[in-house]
Amino acid sequence: MFQSTAGKYLSVSLLASLIFFLVTPISHAQTDAKPYPNRQITLFVPFPPGGATDLMARTIGQRILKKWGQSVIIENKPGAGGMLAATQVAKAQADGYTLFFGSSAQLAVNQSIYPKMTYDVQKDFAPIILVGGVPNILVANPNAPFKNLAELIQYARANPGVLSYASPGSGSTAHLTAELFKTQSGVDIVHIPYKGAAGGVTDIIGGQVPLMFVSMPSVMENIRAGKLIGLAVAGSARSSALPDVPTFAETFPNFESTSWYGLVAPIRTPTPIITLLNNEINSMLTDPEVKKIFEDQGIRIYGGSPAQFATHIKSETTKWAKVVEKANVKAD
Repeated sequence: MFQSTAGKYLSVSLLASLIFFLVTPISHAQTDAKPYPNRQITLFVPFPPGGATDLMARTIGQRILKKWGQSVIIENKPGAGGMLAATQVAKAQADGYTLFFGSSAQLAVNQSIYPKMTYDVQKDFAPIILVGGVPNILVANPNAPFKNLAELIQYARANPGVLSYASPGSGSTAHLTAELFKTQSGVDIVHIPYKGAAGGVTDIIGGQVPLMFVSMPSVMENIRAGKLIGLAVAGSARSSALPDVPTFAETFPNFESTSWYGLVAPIRTPTPIITLLNNEINSMLTDPEVKKIFEDQGIRIYGGSPAQFATHIKSETTKWAKVVEKANVKAD
């Protein structure tokens, strides 16, 4: 009887020990797991350093580092109208560590311009937040034979096909702004697309190109320094950052063209991560220091929910499709 009872107790003891050793590693794993983000985040930007997209992405990256203590690598990957960067993120692992900071060009315009898209905005991306927007602006080299919009139009009409203008790339909203201007003013100016804003800004300051359509943050400091002349802003009203520069609408009623910028993730990124990023960036956008950085560059802060951003993308896609069709814009 004693042997049988001891064997019974021994079996129970072994079973309890086995359960302890099986369960303990799982419990430890759950305890040791760190919440998102617990490693480096890579944020793809579809333009070279120096433009509005890059400025906003780097500002957000710095705030994430400050808030969460995790580094954010800005991966500038220009090319194919931003499709190279967008496609890489669309195909990335949906874990929140590879994100895309894109503009209206990649998220609402490209599908109307490129016959063969390498990504699908609706199917491949989960919207996180619409960060901000800026009106496009027309700038000129100070040595150009015109100092305001009226003089430019007069000169261009007298010299059709002689003037050229730079843009950050074919299909960018800056390019579409130029096409809209050509339609409404009746001028004939030649498009020179660049791979991002920085190269075009350098060439217009150097006098290689007389005009450029571009987003305001890319040229703000150069206008203030007198290296460029602001001819017209494509906002609905004058910008507080450049109050002396008139709007296109003062000459052509209802003329408006805004570039906007937002953050998206691969489509299957977990909802809690999307929500966390949205909440944190909305909070960052209320930081007085961040607001000053953006507002000094003429960037209007938006914010909002992922659902609101998704609705914005759809409506902008419809809007620009009509502009592209009317102007017959084609990808290079």
